[in-house]
Amino acid sequence: MISDFFHPNVGGVENHIYMLSVELLRKGHKVIVITHSHPPDRVGIRWLLPGIKVYYIPFVTIASSATLPNFFTFLPYYRSIILREGINLIHAHASLSSLGHEGILHAHHFGVRTVFTDHSLFGFEDAASILTNKLLEATLSNVDAVICVSHTGRENTVLRSCIPPSIAHVIPNAIVVDQFRPSEDLLTTDTINIVVISRLAYRKGIDLFVATAPRICTLFPNVKFIVGGDGSKLIDILQMREKHFLQDRIILRGPVRHDDVRKVLTEGSIFLNTSLTESFGIAILEAACAGLYVVSTRVGGVPEILPEDMISLPLPEEDDIVRAMSEAIRRVSAGLHDPHAAHARIREFYNWKDVTERTERVYQFALSAPETDLWTRIKRTNALGRFVGPIYVVILIVDIFFFNLLEWLIPRESIDYVPKECDWTQQRYEQYAKEVEDRVKKKATS
Repeated sequence: MISDFFHPNVGGVENHIYMLSVELLRKGHKVIVITHSHPPDRVGIRWLLPGIKVYYIPFVTIASSATLPNFFTFLPYYRSIILREGINLIHAHASLSSLGHEGILHAHHFGVRTVFTDHSLFGFEDAASILTNKLLEATLSNVDAVICVSHTGRENTVLRSCIPPSIAHVIPNAIVVDQFRPSEDLLTTDTINIVVISRLAYRKGIDLFVATAPRICTLFPNVKFIVGGDGSKLIDILQMREKHFLQDRIILRGPVRHDDVRKVLTEGSIFLNTSLTESFGIAILEAACAGLYVVSTRVGGVPEILPEDMISLPLPEEDDIVRAMSEAIRRVSAGLHDPHAAHARIREFYNWKDVTERTERVYQFALSAPETDLWTRIKRTNALGRFVGPIYVVILIVDIFFFNLLEWLIPRESIDYVPKECDWTQQRYEQYAKEVEDRVKKKATS
């Protein structure tokens, strides 16, 4: 697994990589994670429970936990790790991860197969999207398989990267259902709490929330908002709250740790999401699992997440959101939404075991694909465009020369390989899980 986005950062991509790695370990595969460092303590090799080996490469981030592209400085670290660990397949995550792109570029020098998972939707008009899309197209021109978290995301990725649709697969996200159980205490219908947990940024539609929250508070005097999260749009919410005198009805919780998300969710009856773009929306799934009725803008892959009777899907427009929220408040006030029934249905829909089994089939698809020779890779790279193509061809050729220089300077015979007996196995996993369980029971009794 390779990505800039991993623990100790918290987010959807980070959690996806961790949970998928855990399930692959449980099924007997060997999994390592390569990501950038988090000085001063997260540098070098670390282990995460229940046995994930993480390489924190000493690269500095530039923005949003992403590193500057280090095409050639990353290769010496990368070559050493891949060879000494005996890796057969590279799985890169996220379009904005420089390490993920570079991992796919270098992987073909070893004959290692590649899989890429795209977690987000991007446009086609602004400069940032155009540059990101061209970089993605260059990276995926030689990839063996692609995974998207929704059908909408698949269409978006195929259009942006110009890959053959036959290598693009759809595997949704999942959650640990037991971590999001509904509250056993019945919530009163005298006061309806609406929960908003999100990054407070433009892409998450916070401007829509700022416009609609005062109108909803005016229409329903028994409604309160509980807002969790932080970001650049926090100042807009504070100004709106001051302007309309809603300090006692819009409660700001600030950044919410993932361990505390369920606690905040169970304080409410309705979850509101006003995103302008969303590939999947794991927060929506967590809220529905915790028993909340969901109101979310009809964007991206959101309509694919839940059945129609568990979610309302207004357009990303102020009037339509107010209409949908009004209907949801009346529905919850009338007792027409059962939190425990919603939780039971989510348990049947989404689980990491199913996601892992489907991912394994994609891995087999990638491993069985014919290996791409160097000349074919050069031709595909050159076809990126009149100007971009030759630039990436030069990068590819220089990368090949640098790789061969490393092969000469640091022969494979001189590398300290990881012994096979150090690999994680199903038996070791079960033994360790039993030891942890015994320690927990002993601590509880003492």
